[in-house]
Amino acid sequence: MNIALIFAGGTGTRMKNIGKPKQFLELYGKPIIIYTLEVFERHPMIDKIVVPCVHGWENYLIELVKKYHITKVDKVLTGGKDTQESKMNALKYLKTFVDDKDIVLLHDAVRPIITEDLITQNIESVKTYGNAITAATFIETCIVAEDKHNITKTIPRNTLFIAKAPQSFYFKDVWEAHVAGEKMPYTITIDTCSLMTELGKKLHIVPCDNDNIKITTPDDFFIFKALVDLKENKDIFGI
Repeated sequence: MNIALIFAGGTGTRMKNIGKPKQFLELYGKPIIIYTLEVFERHPMIDKIVVPCVHGWENYLIELVKKYHITKVDKVLTGGKDTQESKMNALKYLKTFVDDKDIVLLHDAVRPIITEDLITQNIESVKTYGNAITAATFIETCIVAEDKHNITKTIPRNTLFIAKAPQSFYFKDVWEAHVAGEKMPYTITIDTCSLMTELGKKLHIVPCDNDNIKITTPDDFFIFKALVDLKENKDIFGI
């Protein structure tokens, strides 16, 4: 079984929006989270979707799921006080019915520019290498300034990648990692890739385009709009 965990627990303080959490902001009348869920809904290899949702918005999301006919959503959970707690809530729920070798894809509700091909590559990477970390190439010069003022080092960009999502694992591995992560300092366990790295796991990169953005700021929202418009124009003109 292949299960997508779509995290919708954030409130979006950097979006400077006081009305709705960022995952529920709309583009052309459709919430961002629905753009994301629709891709997983269409994918023939995804069996179930579980969504940890920001507290107080669970019923709103359930109604959206019904409205847009997202039939693979198995459960809308209440998210935790932070990302780590939300992940553990979701993994504890999965532990009630999944097998150790079921594949779990962890993805952000506010990362809607994902393709079905990228989902396929994640699943195949887990089957081949045991895991998948979606990552984009680093296209700028990277510098290190430990005092935030003076450059101490430049790092060759051909050795750098930007970790994105999905991040995908066998259930047994991601469960054991997050159980171990509960005993670690919070700064180490920000995301599953960081946690797995700290635990010494060998991780495999699945490359993606830089347009696999996470919508965090108003600028990101307008980039998302431009990318949706571009795709629509390509579809119209058969490009």
